[in-house]
Amino acid sequence: MTEWKPRRFWTSVGLRAADGGWQVALDDRVVNTPGKLPLVLPTRALAQAVADEWDAVDQAIDPGAMPVTRAANSAIEKVAPQFDAVAGMLAEYGGTDLLSYRDDRQDALAREQAAGWDPILDWAADALGARLAVTGGVIPVAQDPAALAALRGHVAALDPWGLTALHDLVTLPGSLILGLAVVNGRLTAEQAHRLSRLDEDYQARIWGRDDEADAAARRRLAAMQDAERFWKLSRAD
Repeated sequence: MTEWKPRRFWTSVGLRAADGGWQVALDDRVVNTPGKLPLVLPTRALAQAVADEWDAVDQAIDPGAMPVTRAANSAIEKVAPQFDAVAGMLAEYGGTDLLSYRDDRQDALAREQAAGWDPILDWAADALGARLAVTGGVIPVAQDPAALAALRGHVAALDPWGLTALHDLVTLPGSLILGLAVVNGRLTAEQAHRLSRLDEDYQARIWGRDDEADAAARRRLAAMQDAERFWKLSRAD
């Protein structure tokens, strides 16, 4: 049986000013979240991006083709109601950050990691007040509680829109430092993704590439770029 999908019923898409921001209207009907909460966007730029996704719908509505709308729904329905839990979960990545763990068996890879990751850790120490320790291998290294507290403070200072963007920028590469570097403009999502894949790319050069792994990497990059765009739109004037 073919799964039924809701289809386009509107002819025009527009924006409306609302308390706290902007709403998207399909003809005369404002868009709500799937849970029927008001979809009020904090900036006109973000609202326009959501409107553009609805306007691009041809026949059937495909949420997979609407990343900005999906992220906005998540910010309202999932992140805002449990902000402290989400912020705490992301802050925990600082204690086991990818950039702290270097290969202790392959000197060439370790040199690549140092060249790519040390400048970002130096930036975090200067800009975020958080100097993370580095170790070889996978045995956990204890981090300075003051550094972890500083990172936690930067995460907790975000609003639900920023925290929604940060989620994928942290969880996909496995690094709080890389995620914060993107939202602070130190790295692009593409650069952060590349830095997170130094091990995989090194192994691929030795053993050959894997089509499925490469496809998964492209999906992760696209998701990180969507998150970066969502961050910028939620901060636009």
